[in-house]
Order: sequence, then C-alpha cells, then structure tokens
Amino acid sequence: MQHQNQIICDLLRSGYIPQPIRNGNGATDPGPRDILRDLENPDMITPPATDNGLLPNMRYSFSDTHMTIKSGGWSREVTAREMPVMTTLAGVNMRLTPGGVREVHWHIASEWSYMLTGTARVTAVDQYGRNFIADIGPGDLWYFPPRLPHSLQGLKDGCEFLLLFDDGNFSDLNTLSLSDLFAHYPKEVLAANFGVPVSDFNCLPSGQVYIYQGTVPGPLECEAAKSPYGVTPLSFKHRLLAQTPITTPGGSLRVADTSNFPVSKTTAAALFEIKPGAMREIHWHNNNDEFQYYIAGQARMTVFGENGKARTFDYRAGDVGYIPVGYVHYVQNTGNDTLWFLEAFKSERFEDLSLNQTMAVTPRDIIAGNLHVGPEFLDTLCKEHFPVVPCFYPNSQS
Repeated sequence: MQHQNQIICDLLRSGYIPQPIRNGNGATDPGPRDILRDLENPDMITPPATDNGLLPNMRYSFSDTHMTIKSGGWSREVTAREMPVMTTLAGVNMRLTPGGVREVHWHIASEWSYMLTGTARVTAVDQYGRNFIADIGPGDLWYFPPRLPHSLQGLKDGCEFLLLFDDGNFSDLNTLSLSDLFAHYPKEVLAANFGVPVSDFNCLPSGQVYIYQGTVPGPLECEAAKSPYGVTPLSFKHRLLAQTPITTPGGSLRVADTSNFPVSKTTAAALFEIKPGAMREIHWHNNNDEFQYYIAGQARMTVFGENGKARTFDYRAGDVGYIPVGYVHYVQNTGNDTLWFLEAFKSERFEDLSLNQTMAVTPRDIIAGNLHVGPEFLDTLCKEHFPVVPCFYPNSQS
C-alpha cells in the first residue's frame, strides 16, 4: 500500500492523471477513484471517439480472481462466472511447487494446457488401459480428452501453466478426484473391490485433496509406470514453442490444431509474438469464439460488433480477453517490449478471415462504392500480396 501511495503521489506531482475528457468534452474525475487502475486502462477511462454503443466486458485479470492455496501450489480461474460473455472456454492459472501434485482426477470437459514456466510430469490413462507419461517444459502443450484420468506434478523448479476447458462455465474445483472417490465409498466396498482388509483404508483423506505436496520424482525413464496394454497411440504432448514460426516484419505466430496436434479435438490455438509498435491485423473468426491469454507485454484491442457497436480494451500480462465469434478485432502492441499472447478456440482447426485479404480479392468497384474512395486510395488499401496467414504490421504501417 505504501508503494502504491508513493506512485500516486509521484503522478499527482507530475500532473499526469488520466481524465475522462476528449476534444473538450467530459470533465475531470476528482474521485474517489483507483488511479493506478485507470492508468492501466486508458481506453476505458477515455474511450476512442470511434467506440459506440454497448458491448459486454471482454477483459478480466487473473489478479482479480479468488486464489485457492494448497500445500503443493495454488490455482485461480476465470470462467463465465467472472466474465459472462465467456461461454466456450474457461481458463485456470495453476502453480505447482517442486514435487507438488495435482491429484489424479478427471472431468467432463477436455483439458488443454500451455506451460508458462518450469517443468512438470503429466500422466494419463485411456479407456483401453494404455498410459501416457511425459515431462512438459516451457512452451509445451498437453491435451487430455474428457473423462480420462490424469495427474500433474511439478519437477525440480516447480511450474506454472494455463489450463483451458471446453466449457465456459466449468470450474477446475468441480472435478472427479481419486481422493474424493475413496472418501465417499464405504470402506467395506473398497476392501471388496481391491481384495484387501478394511483396515487398509483407515488413513484415507476425508475429501478432495486437490493439490498436495509430494516429492520430486526421479528421471522419467526410471519412474515411468508400464502398462501391459502399451502407451496411448496419440501423444498428449506438443512442443508449440519449438515449432518453426511463421514470421512477418511485425512478429511471428505458431499454430497448434489437429493438423499438427491430432489428439486436440476440441481446442485449437495460436501463440503470437508482436514487436513494439506492431499489430495483429484487423480480422475475425468464423468457427468459434476466441479466448485470449496475455503472457507478456501490453496491448490494445477494439472489438466491433453488429449495429455499429465497438468497444476498446487494454490488456496486460495475466489478463484474459474474449471475443464472440464473428466480431471484428485487432491486437496492437502498446508497450515498449515484445507482446506475447495466446488465441484459443473450441474447435479442431485454427481459422480466421482477414480484412486486408477480403478487400484485396473483392472487385475494386465494389470496395470503391462501399467506402466512397477513389482508385489511388484503393491501390494503397487493397494490396494483393497478403499471404493466407495472420499478418502483422510494423511501426511504419500500424
């Protein structure tokens, strides 16, 4: 609090306090107010004049969520409860200590994950008794189909990752867990099932342990359990950051969908790198809503919907963005550092439609009549060399 007050005092002395004033309209906001919050959201306190109408909130920060703290780590989530527009995907940010375990569990939603930092060991078993065990590092993905039992464990330095579930109302706390199952079955039933004495179950947990502290496991080749039925035929792991990126003057992207990660049937994603001053071009998606997670840097996005509605949002690392299917948007790097963020969709494939590409291959007379512009302007606007991949524009074109 003392540090925050010092920042506010410095801002007051410098005279730089954002105010809801634009072109002589509006008025100052003398408070009470959260000045630091307003500084993080300049396009909320003073929206661009082009914003219009009412669109729902499409920004939420993991910093504003409830933190579930356990002996082996923590978790927090953003679902439709926090952001009602978010119906297709729910997000969980989780940290495991070295040796910390997300216990064996399964759920009705599929699970897709991106490793942010550190390393973890993941395990899963399919309906044929085949198992999967792998170590996951920074920039790697895993995907578990619905209802398959799986576990996660932090390795030497622990780990932090983003989880996505293919239901915006899903909560990671509402899962079917091994500890919860044993706690809610009569001990004599468990004894009969496993063929052991009832007394073997005298020390069971009283309910779901969720995340607990374990010991760091040894090398994978020494610790991996073997199944008599073999391993799963499709890998549940994909090395997204290790992919050769698609590069443009303003940044790069890496796509993971069923074309290169076949097991991920319900979640497609792309990892974007945008250089300072560059932007992810104006575009929209035709296959499903878009979930965004901002990993590093800061950004601005204007979302355009039907009947001329438009709203601009500001994002920072740790924020979630969400755009309904078909709504037009861009992502512009507004900071001095490289912007990294994920786009994810409840879909098998990554797809988008580019405004530039649309205009470039539509008859010129149609565009001219539509926008009331002349041929010279169209020569600049409707270039015909855009590749069929998401484009980025560096400083000179942003």
